Amino acid sequence: MNSYASFHDLKDASVFITGGGSGIGASLTEGFLAQGANVAFVQRSDCSEFVSGCKEKYGRAPLFVRCDITDPISLRDSMKQAASANGDITVLVNNAANDTRHSLSELSVEQWDQGMNVNLRPHFITAQAAAAGMVHVGGGSIINFSSVSYMMGNSGYPAYVTSKAAITGLTRALARELGPDNIRVNALMPGWVLTERQLDLWATKEALAAHMDRQCLKEHLEAQDIVDATLFLASKTSRMMTGQALVVDGGVVVTG
Repeated sequence: MNSYASFHDLKDASVFITGGGSGIGASLTEGFLAQGANVAFVQRSDCSEFVSGCKEKYGRAPLFVRCDITDPISLRDSMKQAASANGDITVLVNNAANDTRHSLSELSVEQWDQGMNVNLRPHFITAQAAAAGMVHVGGGSIINFSSVSYMMGNSGYPAYVTSKAAITGLTRALARELGPDNIRVNALMPGWVLTERQLDLWATKEALAAHMDRQCLKEHLEAQDIVDATLFLASKTSRMMTGQALVVDGGVVVTG
């Protein structure tokens, strides 16, 4: 983890992260632990080894709840466990997603629905579940992971691109609705972050070179770049930012 900045108001904050045990999500969990936050996360696969490593490294273990985020009852129950252990959730990070490639012609209606149930519906379920607790403690921050994929007009995964565009719309609607209760809602738009999954499946030499041609900054993104932006949005450092789409992509797309 880098030491570019410390966000002192995140110490002892109650943080809930979806997909917080692998990829960017695991880096997010560690990033908040490094700030002294109390972190709970859900993941479908077993993360016991990761939790033990966090305990050794940071002196505190995150609360891991094994959960399939496509099951609304299980997802809500996991959030109740987090609030019981760490207090009302004040930072919600909707990170979990599945960007498996697919084409229009091969995608069934059932697969479309499944894509929405993984990539979009949990953002609504978790925000709905966390809002009352945030109101109770006087406010909070919801960070919805979207993607620059729809801003680029990418092909090869239309259901994923659609869900990511919808997340930005949901973010703006929730920011307006929850703002009077001092709850901020922002979307974070990562570019192509070279996680192990990306490197294994899609990051060919040719694809990386073509993408780099589109970036202003000639360095590939790492998970830490997304962690830093997330910590900023979670902290009161960004206290007057809400309803925004914060792009972290090295300068591929532009906003405004």
